[in-house]
Amino acid sequence: MNPRPNRLKVLRWLPDSWLLCTGPSAGNALYLSFDDGPNVGFTERLLDVLAENEAKATFFLLGEQIEQHPDIVARMVAEGHSLGNHSYDHARFTRIPHAEQMDQIARTETLLGKFDGKAVHRFRPPSGKFPLSLLAHFAIHRGGIAYWSYDSLDYQKKPATELVEVMRAQPPRAGDIILMHDESDATIEALAILLPEWRTAGFVFRALPDVRQA
Repeated sequence: MNPRPNRLKVLRWLPDSWLLCTGPSAGNALYLSFDDGPNVGFTERLLDVLAENEAKATFFLLGEQIEQHPDIVARMVAEGHSLGNHSYDHARFTRIPHAEQMDQIARTETLLGKFDGKAVHRFRPPSGKFPLSLLAHFAIHRGGIAYWSYDSLDYQKKPATELVEVMRAQPPRAGDIILMHDESDATIEALAILLPEWRTAGFVFRALPDVRQA
């Protein structure tokens, strides 16, 4: 299992204002990011682990999940985490019309803004897949697609012990954006082990910087 996505070899050459693969490395920062939430029964426990380790993160949320669990989203903001847009219902953006893609993003943007007051949020396409037309849209409007440089592989439903083994064998580097999901016990258990180790190694855990509008 390789936590470094092969497509990063190409994507990392795009301007950060179009597509962000890594964050600022100053201060030995790592950028934890979680997709598909909020998920009741999991996200709350994950927030507990982050708080215990003085870690801030970015949560890429689904609009339909925001509507169902607004109290969890409010807690994220209150505890200093940042919010990102992950579409309304995790549609496959390579299989739906451009107008529907824009609607998915806009609906979720409106919901996110009610919690943090921001007009623009970074967007992470479901499954990391997107058509070139969407990239062109974000390049023109400087909305900011958020990708990642380090994949925890937690969506493969491996036990926590295997996730820890892989990430210990190939540890993250300063500036890495780490892809995770807040919908499994394994992710929470792995982070409860790894965050203290990474802190001891000198890392700090920050939320992704806001989108810079022209």
